[in-house]
Amino acid sequence: MFEFLIHVAIMACLYGLLALSLNLQVGFAGLVNFGQVILFGCGTYGASIAFSHQLGPVAGIALGVAFALLVAVAFARLGRNLGADYWGIATLAVAEVLRILANNETWLTGGAQGVGGIPLLFGGMPRPAGPMATLGLCLALLLAAWWLCSRLTGSRYGLALKLMREEPQLAVSLGYDLSVLKTQTLMVAAVMAALSGFVFAHYITFVGPDQLVASETFLIWAMVIIGGSGNHLGAIVGAFLMQFLFAFVPFVKDAFQLPSEYVAAMRLTLVGGGLLAFLMWRTQGLVPERIGGRGNG
Repeated sequence: MFEFLIHVAIMACLYGLLALSLNLQVGFAGLVNFGQVILFGCGTYGASIAFSHQLGPVAGIALGVAFALLVAVAFARLGRNLGADYWGIATLAVAEVLRILANNETWLTGGAQGVGGIPLLFGGMPRPAGPMATLGLCLALLLAAWWLCSRLTGSRYGLALKLMREEPQLAVSLGYDLSVLKTQTLMVAAVMAALSGFVFAHYITFVGPDQLVASETFLIWAMVIIGGSGNHLGAIVGAFLMQFLFAFVPFVKDAFQLPSEYVAAMRLTLVGGGLLAFLMWRTQGLVPERIGGRGNG
């Protein structure tokens, strides 16, 4: 049970990074990104390509971050002439195109079979020291991302993001370049997502296109909405809550003696039901955005 709880905590930290990344985009800048999972996928495939070509983990981080930054810039350029809703649909389409490419370019990505055997970051350490070290790394990354997001959104830059979210025309009249703000926000968010993907690849030791389906993006959206959009602590709370609920679904299945296929259905029900419930009855989430101050969480 101890190692199981460590595993759940590691996954919660990695999804916490993804939730912080998405929250910076939608909660502060108003960027409706439905392609968030592909930024995560850049990190996972950076790790797998580096492993396949024996380049080492440092090269894997560099590749993953570089891929994510390229996708972020592409997203930003797409949004120059599109409204928020249409831009969201465009990001979803781009993410799906890239997933299909990963599914077919066997020479580079391993195709539908993916790439397995990726080494653990702390594989030389005995259990449970190795998973504990991974958890320490994930916690350090999560805290660093939280600190960075808090610093950004607690400054004048954060006020500019909120102004862009609420009154874009007023932001333009005050001299802000919205294209630059969007690009910078997406690039910062992309780095966080790519780091999460890189550690995930070395923890799970497998990378495949099935990890990049659109439902993963909406899981991250559920974490942000349930936790509290526009609040960094809320995004982390939502990620931890959803991951721990997901982890204990199999125990509920066993308690009620349900078939194994109910596990996936129950998890989808948690995501969809949680989204609907909070959108209808508590739109501010568990940890609401603070109004009138610079920082949130």
